[in-house]
Amino acid sequence: MNSTGHILIIDDEAVLRKTLARVLQQAGFEVTTAETAEQGLAFLNTTQFDLVFTDLRMPGMQGLDALKHIHANDPNLPVVLFTAQPDVNSAVEGLRHGATDYLEKPLKPELIIERTRTILARQQRERRKREIQLQIEALQKELKTLETGEEPNPPSNLPANETERYLKRGTIVLDLHTRRIIINAEAVNIPPTSFDYLLVLARHAPNVVDYQTLVAEAQGYQADQREAQELAKWHIHQLRQAFDKDEQGPKYLINVRGRGYRLVAD
Repeated sequence: MNSTGHILIIDDEAVLRKTLARVLQQAGFEVTTAETAEQGLAFLNTTQFDLVFTDLRMPGMQGLDALKHIHANDPNLPVVLFTAQPDVNSAVEGLRHGATDYLEKPLKPELIIERTRTILARQQRERRKREIQLQIEALQKELKTLETGEEPNPPSNLPANETERYLKRGTIVLDLHTRRIIINAEAVNIPPTSFDYLLVLARHAPNVVDYQTLVAEAQGYQADQREAQELAKWHIHQLRQAFDKDEQGPKYLINVRGRGYRLVAD
């Protein structure tokens, strides 16, 4: 699948911007650069992008504030953060606000290209799935209208087949089209990447998914044991805040110490 796309780079370091733009352009991507978050947001108001890279710390508006503005307008647009601080806390802060991933400076060209291709390929797959689903729904609606003259009603029993729009595990239903979860008929919005983590757990449920497998299947790349554990821990925290926050302990998302997580929904 072709994973080319239009990428926006926001960074106040001129040398880094130009170098990164050249690396990505040589790999076949279209690139636009901005030296401030404000300039980057202005570009986003007029141009369609497939992926945004932004530094965390810049003069004026900071990268985290830019991330909030971006996802307020387009929650599905992947944003990858650059940080010069090689500590987990700065990365987790970015993930808390919906970042898809983070990369530590100094940046490695081969890693930038690999992550870019992985993220854009996943975006294209999800976009195409949504397009096909919309086409199917439109055709089904038209067919029923032709046959009965009535508007079709939504199905009362959601299919559990993963190739359909809905993936059901007990009382939890994942809507693969809107990328929301439904619990007891109530829709719950969660960050896009956290949804991917829940989807992996649901597909493996009720088995334990180890940290590295969880990151690999949810985000599309290999992480070492420590990094994978920290990434998984944060996204599970996001999911628990959304639908599994209980004073007596988590009901659905179970931590198997030292191994990984599993979804218990039945």
